[in-house]
Amino acid sequence: MKARVTVTLKNGVLDPQGKAIEGALKSLGVEGIDGVRQGKVFDIELGTTDKSKAEAALKAACEKLLANTVIENYRVEIA
Repeated sequence: MKARVTVTLKNGVLDPQGKAIEGALKSLGVEGIDGVRQGKVFDIELGTTDKSKAEAALKAACEKLLANTVIENYRVEIA
């Protein structure tokens, strides 16, 4: 079973890397950019076919390591 975990900063948390990317895009002449928020994506392969077990394992992985839940949100998608 394959899954994708997307981790993003919560609204209101400063994102200096996103601001740097936004500035770089503008300096390269890319128009129409009003803001950039940076995040992380994890593609994970699981050794189970039980969707509920997979979701529980991924939630535990996010809570313990993949996301800093004080300042980040995460979303789990199972393929």
